[in-house]
Amino acid sequence: MKKLIHPLVILLALALVSCNTSKEERITFITLSNSSDFDLIQKAVGIELNKLPEKDNTAKYPLVLIDGDTIASQLSYTNNDGKKNQLFFIIDIPAKASKQVKFKWIDKAPQYAVKTNIRFGKRETKDEPVKPATSETLSATDMPKALGFQKYQTDGPTWENDKVGFRHYLDGRNAIDVYGKKTAAISPDDVGLDSVNAVVDNYHTMEAWGRDVFPVGNSVGLAGFGILADGKIQRLGILVTDSLSNIEKTTFKILEKGPVRSSMEYIYTNWNTEENTYQAKETTTIWPGMYAFQNKVAVSGLTQKDTLAIGLSNINNLNGVEELKTEKWTALIQHDSLTYDRTWVMGTALILPSDKYISYSEAPKTGQFTQSYLAKVNVKNDESITYYGVSGWELSQEKRFKDAAFFKQYVIDLANTLYTELDISINTENQKISE
Repeated sequence: MKKLIHPLVILLALALVSCNTSKEERITFITLSNSSDFDLIQKAVGIELNKLPEKDNTAKYPLVLIDGDTIASQLSYTNNDGKKNQLFFIIDIPAKASKQVKFKWIDKAPQYAVKTNIRFGKRETKDEPVKPATSETLSATDMPKALGFQKYQTDGPTWENDKVGFRHYLDGRNAIDVYGKKTAAISPDDVGLDSVNAVVDNYHTMEAWGRDVFPVGNSVGLAGFGILADGKIQRLGILVTDSLSNIEKTTFKILEKGPVRSSMEYIYTNWNTEENTYQAKETTTIWPGMYAFQNKVAVSGLTQKDTLAIGLSNINNLNGVEELKTEKWTALIQHDSLTYDRTWVMGTALILPSDKYISYSEAPKTGQFTQSYLAKVNVKNDESITYYGVSGWELSQEKRFKDAAFFKQYVIDLANTLYTELDISINTENQKISE
């Protein structure tokens, strides 16, 4: 005789099976270890994607978690093939400590607060409005004096993070200026434009976000570069009074613009000097949390008589420059009322790799490249060097920059963070997740 099973029993059994059903999710654990004696604040971390599980057609956006909280991250470029090859994020790690983050691919792009930006606008004629752009090619004759007008919003691209901003004079001068920022927010898109999107200098007056604070003159500003050819400094480009550049062609391109990393590239074709003709490439990158940016430069055509020189404008500096050297890094630091008309106190610095640093000297009093300290570095032909430009303004979010000792310690701490390598271990496993 068959036993009848009550329908309620069947439903209960199905419910129990359903409750025990689970699926597996692929999770990657990344352990970041700081073996140094330094607390690493806002440490930039880049992990090659070939060390992480491959993404699939649907789950293609990175998600990084620590203790259940999301860390802003992005896929980034570090090579020249146009493909994103790196996971990039920022993290704090105390001295002699480790932190573990979780990584996985998800199918919807996370939204993060934007903490880096590059802004570039241009026009082709004097009467047309400026429009946003991501690239530019200019010839030796495309100089403001020859054209009769300025093509570019803010004279060239602006880049910034949540602490400080900079701009590059793409108009042939190739100097780097500093925006003092009073707030963490990205500066307005109309900086350098009037109400009809014509080019205007409106960034030398104080606004809620800040202003241009750094006089450049005939220097190359903060971290621009030139060549000492047989002891004579050669400028990359011209002065504002010149109508013909010494660079046959300059090509500019924004490589990436994201919440935690933005970068751009300049290629200088046939840089003609009194002694030689060079080819140069410059890549500028910024990420949050530092009053600084990263620059990477390579020059081909160098001879035994040539030395690459990184510039540090010393306009309004009455206190000289201090050289700090460690095994890994060297810093040139100055601190004074370095701003327009000596109105505010500001510190600026260069941080360079010690294995390439030679010494520093002062630029000539006259000529095309003046008003600067020159950090001389030993690089071979077409060999790249990565270095940093630092700026701390007394009206920034960090008011203690007014104190010379504080700014010096900031540069030291930043350099230690930049030059300390993390030990990184990666482990991927499948975890059961209840549905």
